[in-house]
Amino acid sequence: MNAEFAPSRRAMLFASLGILAIPSLAACGTTQGGTSGGEGGGNAAGAMVTVPKLTGIAWFNRMEEGVKEYAKKTSENAYYQGSSEADAAAQVKVLEDLIASKVAAICVTPFQPDAVEQTLKKAMDAGIKVVTHEAPSIKNADYDVEAFKNADYGINLMKLLAEKMGNKGEYAIMVGSLSSTTHMEWVNAAKEYQEKNFPEMKQVGDFVETSDDSQKAYEAMQELLSAHPNLAGVQGSASTDVVGVGQAVDEAGLQDKIAVVGTSTPKDTKDLLESGAIDVIQFWDPGHAAWAQNAIAKLLLDDKKVEEGTDLGIDGYGKITIEDKVVYGDNAWINVTKDNAGDYDY
Repeated sequence: MNAEFAPSRRAMLFASLGILAIPSLAACGTTQGGTSGGEGGGNAAGAMVTVPKLTGIAWFNRMEEGVKEYAKKTSENAYYQGSSEADAAAQVKVLEDLIASKVAAICVTPFQPDAVEQTLKKAMDAGIKVVTHEAPSIKNADYDVEAFKNADYGINLMKLLAEKMGNKGEYAIMVGSLSSTTHMEWVNAAKEYQEKNFPEMKQVGDFVETSDDSQKAYEAMQELLSAHPNLAGVQGSASTDVVGVGQAVDEAGLQDKIAVVGTSTPKDTKDLLESGAIDVIQFWDPGHAAWAQNAIAKLLLDDKKVEEGTDLGIDGYGKITIEDKVVYGDNAWINVTKDNAGDYDY
């Protein structure tokens, strides 16, 4: 990794909590692709293990970097393990294996929150600490970590889309899964905001489910273009949505006619941003989110309280707020266009 760590008073303070402050992971280089097939890396007994929705895509490769950086800087037994399949059952199998291995904590981004509830209950019943991400409504977790409030994030995406569409015209919305609490909170808030503030805009069809697969997003966009020749915009949710949509827009030569905004990474979208096939991406640093999850898990394992205002030692989570058991960062989203995509290497 390229990020340099220089000990400071702040870092030394967090060291006693197992939390170390580091510069933004935005300066880090990208590692090789994520672990696949449920394989992964460390001594399971007593470990804190981060489980992504799936491995092998840039978003979750970035999450893996955050886990590695946390383990390196804190010397904690923390590692990353997941399945390469975009499938809830495959993720459950990874979780079941970790429970059997007697890990100390599981930090998971559920592919479908409902599908992992019983497995996470089993983990908690076994004394395993559970910290989720992108699952604010989940029941069986000690805490859920969010970079921001989901409604605010979705509304900001809609504002960006409306601006690019001139506040009028037909648009479509994509989600990775209709069962994804996070994606649905984004898009429901976005649609409600559009109806109240941009009455000349109109959503076509239902929310389009893409299974976090850029090829499915590409195919869905082709179908949308065929069914709705006046389509003027698309809002994506999964990090792969705007990639597939942008490819379809690029091939059709519709860069100047269709606005595309959504969550993704600069690495995955740089060329499409440059061509105009994607207008704006919005994201938070999944590496920072993984660090925050692990920092909270460590506090729990040390029988320490997670308190309002706690600094978790990573950008975006310097002064957390807590509602019920949801831990919010500092509205840590980032907007990227072709003009600043080169500032990021993930």
